[in-house]
Amino acid sequence: QVQLMESGGGLVQPGGSLRLSCAASGMIFSSYTMAWYRQAPGKQREWVAGIYTSGLTKYADFVEGRFTISRDNAKKTIYLQMNSLEPEDTAVYYCNAKLSGQNAGWGQGTQVTVSS
Repeated sequence: QVQLMESGGGLVQPGGSLRLSCAASGMIFSSYTMAWYRQAPGKQREWVAGIYTSGLTKYADFVEGRFTISRDNAKKTIYLQMNSLEPEDTAVYYCNAKLSGQNAGWGQGTQVTVSS
């Protein structure tokens, strides 16, 4: 059973940085496409960034150049380095795993609040 556990959220001032982590278990991690999503209050969950088994990365336009997704297959962990954070980045951030295009699991989420 796929299990995903996010960590690293918190309160940060505008312009600051945070690094989120997502530790996976119960899966052959290197076979999965991994992604970060976020959900702000009153809004739908939206895709933020993805990293494929090849290491190829893709980003939503609103985080391009500010966020970096990476993976460590040996540690079964993905990361989201978030720089130049804006109040609009405030949301619960979720980790997601997909196998052959099929959703395999979600984490419980970690809260990121950007505020002065």
